[in-house]
Amino acid sequence: MLGELRAVVGDDHVFDGRGSSYVVDWTGRFRGHTDVVVRPGSVDEVREVLRIVRAHGRALVVQGGNTGLVGGGVPLNGEVVMSLTRMNRVGEPDVTTRQIEVEAGATLEAVQRAATTVGLRYPVDFGSRGSATIGGTIATNAGGVNVMRYGSTRVQVAGLEAVLADGSVVSTMAGLMKDNTGYDLRGLMCASEGTLGVVTRAVLRLVPAHEVRETVMVGCASVDDALDVVATVCGASEAIDAAELMSRRGVDLVADVVGAHRPFDAEWYLLIESSTSDRSDGTLARLLAGRDLVAVADTPARRDALWRLRDEHTASIATLGVPLKYDVTVPLRSMAEFVRVARQEVAAMDPRAEIIFFGHAADGNLHVNVVGADHDHHGAYDSAVLGAVSRFQGSISAEHGVGVAKRDWLHLSRSADEIAAMRAIKQALDPDGILNPNVLLPSEPTA
Repeated sequence: MLGELRAVVGDDHVFDGRGSSYVVDWTGRFRGHTDVVVRPGSVDEVREVLRIVRAHGRALVVQGGNTGLVGGGVPLNGEVVMSLTRMNRVGEPDVTTRQIEVEAGATLEAVQRAATTVGLRYPVDFGSRGSATIGGTIATNAGGVNVMRYGSTRVQVAGLEAVLADGSVVSTMAGLMKDNTGYDLRGLMCASEGTLGVVTRAVLRLVPAHEVRETVMVGCASVDDALDVVATVCGASEAIDAAELMSRRGVDLVADVVGAHRPFDAEWYLLIESSTSDRSDGTLARLLAGRDLVAVADTPARRDALWRLRDEHTASIATLGVPLKYDVTVPLRSMAEFVRVARQEVAAMDPRAEIIFFGHAADGNLHVNVVGADHDHHGAYDSAVLGAVSRFQGSISAEHGVGVAKRDWLHLSRSADEIAAMRAIKQALDPDGILNPNVLLPSEPTA
């Protein structure tokens, strides 16, 4: 198999991955092993690699930037790793269609930079933009800080090319705004976590890069207080891009780890940003003028400083040890109560464990980080946090994917019939089960 792979992609792009960064996820929690890492450079090479791997009875895991947080790209059982980082071409943005064609290995940041050269913007954004790849964001339907205004990655994908397990190619790369000819294979690949096909290219939607941007940080007494602020600003303006919620503990930690400046002390921090073409807008400053704790970013450097307090949360939390991470959504009306219940249940299991919250206040997506937990008993923490999510009629995965971490809890968000339908689709497109076999779908019970 190694000889056949080298003949396709070149000797330099097939190597032993044992002990490498390809076998562990970003958090360090999930670790596997592989004797083969292969880096194709084109869709034709991807097709041939899949054909060879399948012919030799091996399974395969696809990786992009390997920034996932749920173990979705780890070769847990010795699978071949296919890295798409060589396929990183970013095309020229099309101003007329407001679209851009990119390969799956291009980073999110590279696409953002390309869009700005023509006065446009790619609206998906989050802290790991410099290493996360477009293929990975599609595979997980990544969200980020701008979902409330622009939607998740699925909304931005106007066209897509993917290679199925048997080497066949499905493509909607024309980027048509209207096309209702049958099943939406493009949408199906989004959030499939590499279980149905290998995404190789995409046509992405771009939006205007508005000239006027307002960024403010607001100090809040409680989660409910923060949600009241969000309701006020979103009710008064359709230009709100982001509303990010952070706890005192999280902001203090970031400030200590990276030396960032806290503009004031508060129990909860809310970072709000809007963008518009109206230079006389000033909506945020006007709406928040009556509050005591408000920091306005009046320069680009000041904006960067405020956003650093949010962007550095994940890395700063990791300095406390390997956390148990839960990326969940709950209804906004239940967010404050969920925070209270989650804290209470984690404390009841282990008073030494600490829970740090941050997330997207306008869409109900919270990132719940349990640090100091006994990983040997992670199932008890999973049951406590994800069980609470289910009781509040939320979702166990908002934007990071199900991966390995939450596959056995999928039943909390999907019915038995829905899981059976997912299995049927997987069986139809990947009958040999070679594509990322360890993620998303729970293990079937043995007889």
